[in-house]
Amino acid sequence: MKAKAQPQVATLYVGVDIAKDDFAAATVWAEQTKSLGKEENTEAGCETFASRIAARQQACGAEQVHLVVEPTGGFEAELVARAYRCGWRVTVVNLGVVRKWAQGQGRRAKTDRLDARVLAEYGAKEHPEPQQELPEEIAELDSLLGRKLDLDKLLQSERNRYGRLNRHTAPAVRRSLEQVIAALEQELATIEAAIKQLQHAQPTIKQQLAFLLSVPGIGEKIAPLLLVQLHRFWARTNGRGTAKQLVAYLGLDPVPYESGTSVRHRATISRQGNSLLRSKLFLGALGGVGGKNQLRLFYHSLLARSKPKKVALIACARKALTWAWAVFAHNTYFDPTLAAKA
Repeated sequence: MKAKAQPQVATLYVGVDIAKDDFAAATVWAEQTKSLGKEENTEAGCETFASRIAARQQACGAEQVHLVVEPTGGFEAELVARAYRCGWRVTVVNLGVVRKWAQGQGRRAKTDRLDARVLAEYGAKEHPEPQQELPEEIAELDSLLGRKLDLDKLLQSERNRYGRLNRHTAPAVRRSLEQVIAALEQELATIEAAIKQLQHAQPTIKQQLAFLLSVPGIGEKIAPLLLVQLHRFWARTNGRGTAKQLVAYLGLDPVPYESGTSVRHRATISRQGNSLLRSKLFLGALGGVGGKNQLRLFYHSLLARSKPKKVALIACARKALTWAWAVFAHNTYFDPTLAAKA
């Protein structure tokens, strides 16, 4: 078995289990785990925590700090941003991987403090790769797209309610829905304008979107969401990720289920990662195969091999994603001649 790469410098590992209001922390130094209690998950709380870790680092004589934290729907953002500003190494780990690792170590109990200890010990024993910080403009685009998604959902819900009104509905209810719908439409227009303004103000974003839009199956509705995820994957893998890993990261990787000679379940995809982007890639592939492009040729080659249409479309979505990764990683437009040779 290949040995894990050991860190070249003395590292203080910090594990943090984050909730909405507070977070629990623990450190590992010289194979000794120490719980640090809890801090409030606020700007002031993160600043206090950073000061405590700096003092702990100085007392231990550690040359660097490595923060290991699980993703918690954005509640970790303030602490992670603080960690980068302090010059710490940061790893946002996969929740399932760490839990299975803990079970393999015989750890079954679950509390916030125990989870923090597990994260710190996982970092000290497994030495996960640190991850880069997202570029500021991409983080801003991500927040705008997230808000747009929230408004789209709220607006659709209110429109559905308005569509169910009948002659028995109180006039006040009708007026309320109309006012809320109008307000949401205004807010949505404001956010969409901010997204367009950001794209035009940032030459890097504008150019990378142009590269992605040259890929068959990638349209204007998909490109900004995909760009954020490509940057996130690049940061998570320090730019060393592969197209195959990206496909798995977004849950489009095939998952066969076979055992011996008698068990043969139909293969599916893993459906991990961003479900919204995965569905949009599928819809993009559905539209892309209707044009005169390499995606259409790939689609019909699969049908000629007796692949079901849905399977072929999923494969097309996967192919479009790998092409998108290629143009993103190499900062170039899609080249049909290279795609035909692949």
